[in-house]
Amino acid sequence: MEKIRVFLADSQVLYREGMRMALSKEGDIEVIGEADDGEEALYQIKALSPDIVILDSELASLSGLELTRQIRRHLPTTSTILMASYEGDEQLLLAIRAGAAGCLTKKTTDKEIVRQVRKAYQGEYPINESLLTRPGVALSVLQQFQDLLLLEKEVEPLISPLSRRETEILENIAQGNSNKEIAYTLGICNQTVKNHVTSIMRKLAANDRTHAVVLALRYGVIRMHSLPPRS
Repeated sequence: MEKIRVFLADSQVLYREGMRMALSKEGDIEVIGEADDGEEALYQIKALSPDIVILDSELASLSGLELTRQIRRHLPTTSTILMASYEGDEQLLLAIRAGAAGCLTKKTTDKEIVRQVRKAYQGEYPINESLLTRPGVALSVLQQFQDLLLLEKEVEPLISPLSRRETEILENIAQGNSNKEIAYTLGICNQTVKNHVTSIMRKLAANDRTHAVVLALRYGVIRMHSLPPRS
C-alpha cells in the first residue's frame, strides 16, 4: 500500500514528537522528516518532496506562511497544513492566501489532523470547510477572486499552450473537484492527475490551483459559462 509521506516542521520538540507518534500509528501514513526552523525545513522539503507538510505558523528564520508560499512555488504537488497559533478569521484568510490546504490550531485533535492529511493527499482543500462557518472570510476570498478577474492588465500569451487533457483537468479543478474525483471522472490514475497539475501550474506560472484557474480564465483557456454546475 502506498503511504502518505509527511514532513513535520515545528519549533516545539514535544509537540513534534507527539505529532509523529500520532501519525505513525496510522498504517497509511509515514513521517519522512522533521525540522525545527523554516530554512532547514525548506531545504529538506525540496530534497524529500513529501506529499504533505504540517508546519507551525511561527517557525524561526522563515515563517510558516512564507514557507507555505515557497512550497507552493517550488513543489506545487506538495500540500501544506498550517498549524496556527490561535483560531481567527485573520489567520484563516492568511493561510488561504498563502495556498495552504488546511489551517488548524495546536488544540486540534489527532483524529482531525489525520482526516485532513488524508483529504489533502487526495488533492482536496479541507481549509474550504472552514469557510462554511466564516462568512466574513468567504466574502473576502470571493472579492479577491473577482478583483483578479476584473484586472484590466494585458495578458501575455502562454509560452506553452495547454494540452487537451490539461484543459480538461483545469476545467475540473475550476469546478472544485479533487485529484481523486478528477482521476475517476477521466479514467486515469491519481499520480497522472498530479503530473498534469504540475505541468499546468508550470505553463501558467501559477502559485497554486486557484491561481491557475484565475489565470486560465484571464487567458481565455477556460470560460465560466462552459463549466457545468456541480451536482
